[in-house]
Amino acid sequence: MSQRVAVVGGGIAGLAAAHRLRRELGPDAEIVLIEQSDRLGGKLRTVELAGCRYDVGAEAFLARRPEVRELAEDLGIPEEIVHPGRAAATVRAGGRTRRLPGGTVMGVPAAADAVRDVLSSAGAAVVRKEADLPPVRLGGADASVGELLRGRVGDEVVDRLVEPLLGGVYAGNADVLSLRATIPALAAALDAGAESITAAAAAALPAPKPADAPQPPVFGAFRLGYRELIDRLLITADPRVRLGLPVRALARTAAGWRLEIGVAPKPEFLDVDAVVLAVPVPAARRLLADVVPAAAAKLGEVELASMMVIGLALQPDTQLPDFSGVLIARGERHADGTPFTAKAFTFSSNKWPHLRGTGGELLVRGSVGRFGETADLRLDDAEVLRRVRADFAELTGISAAPVDSVAVRWGGGLPQYGVGHLDLVTDVERSVAEVPGLAIAGAALHGVGVPACIATGTAAATDVTRDLLQTHPRQVGR
Repeated sequence: MSQRVAVVGGGIAGLAAAHRLRRELGPDAEIVLIEQSDRLGGKLRTVELAGCRYDVGAEAFLARRPEVRELAEDLGIPEEIVHPGRAAATVRAGGRTRRLPGGTVMGVPAAADAVRDVLSSAGAAVVRKEADLPPVRLGGADASVGELLRGRVGDEVVDRLVEPLLGGVYAGNADVLSLRATIPALAAALDAGAESITAAAAAALPAPKPADAPQPPVFGAFRLGYRELIDRLLITADPRVRLGLPVRALARTAAGWRLEIGVAPKPEFLDVDAVVLAVPVPAARRLLADVVPAAAAKLGEVELASMMVIGLALQPDTQLPDFSGVLIARGERHADGTPFTAKAFTFSSNKWPHLRGTGGELLVRGSVGRFGETADLRLDDAEVLRRVRADFAELTGISAAPVDSVAVRWGGGLPQYGVGHLDLVTDVERSVAEVPGLAIAGAALHGVGVPACIATGTAAATDVTRDLLQTHPRQVGR
């Protein structure tokens, strides 16, 4: 008898799970992909901006992780992966825009000289003296990024470098983010015996390569946007797709699972052999409340940040600064004292040379939203666009109206990895693993990036396949 598996959530984790389920269960299995919204892709979304396919969710992926490339090879589209040009990034901090320094691990310097252009002389002096402080001893415990670093390398390193970089990933606050979950290389170096933060950063940096050696790319993207990956996954997974239908409840039955789907007055019920939950934290918490209450309770501790992406298309003759973009430190202001609304700009046509409008327009991406700061996100799209354009003009001197624009909101789109997050995830996965035929995936677990989400979807599919085929026991912690 063929199996029927429900994948709840049509983001990249759910699509990766459906793809792996098809590979492992074969063509006769029925895979039902249920998505509450009216489209697939989750936080991956490709729109048209000045006639160009342009990503307004996740922009890129870490190329050093293998999941995206391996998946692209499996789907037959590895040649569609592209890498950034050589333009460098900048940071706006202390009222100045400076090149983002090298010699750091997520902004944490290995030496004061590496970051002196971004810090004040007093801030650089704090870094220089850090190695003379008593040794750092984590003792296996986790710590707040901000709390640990402020006491060692100073507020300026956190505010001007670490938080802008972490903000680009999590839209988070360094003072509440977990060191082990967000800067694991630094934590590992401290565990291995580094006695100062600067020594740990030096140990975590990759070994320098000869100047003439090829430098591997840090990031990758898809030439025609993530829509290309989503479409190909949908073809190969061949699920029965149900869009616009919330899953209201999940219950165990003697034979497997029953899902209650649709609107409350007229629900429909779906009986399946196994379920993969690849949904945001609030939905996962609600659906697990009765079947795995311990996991639901733990997920209730995960907080969320919202953000907004603004895409701008500029006239082809616009003179963009010769950089890939600019990060904006919290608290930065215009010359007239107006606070910045944007937290970052990507000069997309500089960073990704293939990205141009059909008429040669230059594309720029602005990001808005930090954890705990919601006032700007309560404004309407037109006002956010006006403020972001003013920020862009302040940074670049370019005030001409865009020829096209787009605004996309991501409410609760980024889970915050607070102190103890890794232990929390282990507890969640252990509780879920005790329930046969059920697995979870998504950005709240082992990373918010696309490769990490693909990994969780693939692992969840493998887990429920093992349960269905009654093979090897599950592995908890990935």
